[in-house]
Amino acid sequence: MMKLSQLSRRLLAGASAALVLAPSIASAAPAGLDKIDTVVVIYAENRSFDNLYGAFPGADGIAQASAESKLQLDRDGKPLSELPPVWEGLTAKGVTPVINETQTEHLSNAPFALDDPKGFDLSLGTITRDLWHRFYQEQMQIDGGKNDKFAAWADSGALVMSHFDGSNMPMWKVAQKYVLADHFFQAGFGGSFFNHFQLACACAPVYPDADKSPAKDLIAAVDGDGKTLTLAANSPASALEGMPKFEKDGNLTPDFYAVNTMQPPYQPSANAPAEGGDKAYADPAKPTTLPPQHEATIGDLLSQKGIGWAWYAGAWQDTLDGKNARPVPNFQFHHQPFNYFAAYAPGTPARAEHLKDGGMAGAKFIADIDAGHLPAVSFYKPQGNLNEHNGYTDVASGDEHIADVIAHLEKSPQWGHMLVVVTYDENGGLWDHVAPPKADRWGPGNRIPAIIVSPFARKGTVDHTQYDTTSILRFITERYDLPVLPGLALRDKALAENHEKPMGDLTAALDLSK
Repeated sequence: MMKLSQLSRRLLAGASAALVLAPSIASAAPAGLDKIDTVVVIYAENRSFDNLYGAFPGADGIAQASAESKLQLDRDGKPLSELPPVWEGLTAKGVTPVINETQTEHLSNAPFALDDPKGFDLSLGTITRDLWHRFYQEQMQIDGGKNDKFAAWADSGALVMSHFDGSNMPMWKVAQKYVLADHFFQAGFGGSFFNHFQLACACAPVYPDADKSPAKDLIAAVDGDGKTLTLAANSPASALEGMPKFEKDGNLTPDFYAVNTMQPPYQPSANAPAEGGDKAYADPAKPTTLPPQHEATIGDLLSQKGIGWAWYAGAWQDTLDGKNARPVPNFQFHHQPFNYFAAYAPGTPARAEHLKDGGMAGAKFIADIDAGHLPAVSFYKPQGNLNEHNGYTDVASGDEHIADVIAHLEKSPQWGHMLVVVTYDENGGLWDHVAPPKADRWGPGNRIPAIIVSPFARKGTVDHTQYDTTSILRFITERYDLPVLPGLALRDKALAENHEKPMGDLTAALDLSK
């Protein structure tokens, strides 16, 4: 069994985070960066770039994909004769129209439009079924950068190859007005839980001594390459015969990093408090309760410099008050990364100052926008029914909500010196044709949409610069002259070792000479 890294052990032991941070991220910040006084990050859910923006004019979209990148291979590496059916049906349970598994059989081995009037003719307001979007499966789907085994290693069959014409979305129009980044990748392989940590700290959460803990049965069985789940003996040989089966598809790596969904140790959490225990905590005996984390976050670094910041969570207080419900607001507990960190435990001053209630439908966040009361750095997480996640909500509701937030930001007293980044946490298991750059063991994963909104934006352009989620942290680090999070240094080093371009810091999307 591999041991935790020395860095992780030092932080878990309570060593000062500042001791392990690099002194700078670049020799000098770009000129004019101090013109940005307010940074706003809006974090939506589970869409690949090609799924929504694959037809955007001037972007590297589906029309630019090679025939090889569109063709999906079976588990044996040979081309599939057709796409597998969408296992268990295309639309989510209880959603109209009902499109069952049989209706999705015999689709051509190629990307297809869900809103094609001659096909499924679904609107952006349709809730489609969820897809696997997990740490190991995504690496298996990427297949070394060929992106040709999405259907092979999915639980949703053909649905991975689906896309919409997004040209009628309000955010498409925002992208046309400002800047669409078409080479922006999710920082980590897999799902929302892991990629929210990438946004908060560019780090992988840990579960110390997991093999002796309630989570011992959540440790994944992985092949010797460290990126492939071990197949079960009864796994179907072909994707046309059924979903793959694994010996143990767990939430933890063999060396105890948490890479798939674990629950916060503090409320709000999907795990209730222990019987007779502190009501502000989740039951630590539950296998999916992650112990409090101690890595340095971007919030810690901002606080050390006296720079204001906040994480605004839609429906946070309503959920704490027991009012969370489906379909509204459907608060997602694992989308709140700072709620996993000991520095923001219940009762701490830092929690009261920085973990903010965004209000139902973002009402309190919007009120702060309108009043000009946003701190220097704000993160906004829409509530579940407004985040665009497959399986429990649609694209249209979240897209309209985010466009409305942008409209408020454009009228804010703070707008004149603002940078807004709208992006998605990860691809949601959906295919994209662009190979992610090769870096470290954590990612980056597939390409996702990102829109840069600012009075300093190079308006009406598509930015082809290579970015990932950590590019947001790079911008914040440079703007406020912060120490460098270890994960950023790790990624820089890994990219260089793999002869890949470095990640951008978002400034290529801006004209700071104004």
